[in-house]
Amino acid sequence: MEINTIKTFLGYYERVRERTNLLIKVISPEYLDFSYKTEKFTVADQIRHIAATERYLFAEIIAGGQCAYRGCGKELADGYDGVMKYFSDMHRESLVIFSNLCDEDLNRKCSLPAGEKIVVWKWLRAMVEHEIHHRAQLYIYLNMLNVKTPPIFGLTSEELQVKSIKSNSL
Repeated sequence: MEINTIKTFLGYYERVRERTNLLIKVISPEYLDFSYKTEKFTVADQIRHIAATERYLFAEIIAGGQCAYRGCGKELADGYDGVMKYFSDMHRESLVIFSNLCDEDLNRKCSLPAGEKIVVWKWLRAMVEHEIHHRAQLYIYLNMLNVKTPPIFGLTSEELQVKSIKSNSL
């Protein structure tokens, strides 16, 4: 996917975030500290990681700064309300930065933490891919906890099969 206008990107990104928000809404406070394995991200870590990287890695670099990511631990936000507020606040701050871009900025190069340079539109695309990756991890965590999760595009696999055209040629 090539990003040609900031307006188009912002609309697309908000739809991606809506799907992430739908998933996060089904997380109960008692599951925030769940991890499938010691030393791996907890549910809360995953949420804080999406938020912190969006703001302090992706948005900060796009704004012309340097990566300011400090991890995703409880020191950033603790407790259910704190984690959810942090997630929303970081997104809101990032959107301010993205909204101030003009279409020409999308083709400007930015410097990544390891020293490489990349055009801004590709860095924005990487941010979306990063969020989707961690959202998928949250789906797995919640499935391990037997939490009913929302279908990503409105239908479960089983519902899609029922609605699909039946053909002997497939």
